[in-house]
Amino acid sequence: MISYSEEKVALFIDGSNLYAAAKNLNFDIDYKKLLTFFASKGKLVRAFYYTAIIEDQDYSPIRPLVDWLDYNGYTMVTKPTKEFTDSAGRRKIKGNMDIEIAVDVMEMAEHLDHIILFSGDGDFRSLIEAVQRKGVRVTVVSSVKTQPPMVADELRRQADFFEELDNLRSEIGRSPNNTEIPSIMEYDIEYDTEK
Repeated sequence: MISYSEEKVALFIDGSNLYAAAKNLNFDIDYKKLLTFFASKGKLVRAFYYTAIIEDQDYSPIRPLVDWLDYNGYTMVTKPTKEFTDSAGRRKIKGNMDIEIAVDVMEMAEHLDHIILFSGDGDFRSLIEAVQRKGVRVTVVSSVKTQPPMVADELRRQADFFEELDNLRSEIGRSPNNTEIPSIMEYDIEYDTEK
């Protein structure tokens, strides 16, 4: 990823998509390291984290992480999940945050030089194209090393830069002894993600 120290940068993290990619690559994200790493790449204006939350249970497995992120520099955007069972009888949780991400990206674009989108969802291709027309550079962070690849080819091609998530493992990966930041890898959550 090419970045400039004077660039105004914002992170837009599709939580379920990043979780699925990291899980497929067999590592967990250290969100404190992620924030520090990307803040070193430019002037970090905002770090948005988007996730759906299971609200009909006494305890949502993602709640400790959401609370930690909210108190530690992330702007949290949440909404209730929708739960369903797939044809194989597996419990799936659906919480598509595409609209929320798109609205925030468009609203923030005029204040930014560089957008870093953590998602592989091909539905974001036209969003990226729109902000590029405003003069904003876009980096997509996802993975082609997973089976199947987590990033849609049209999204990767539209982005100014594509950053392979696995290549960031040493920079943003969570060490096994780090108990300060809650981990959602500890929970068997099966998100329904699109690419």
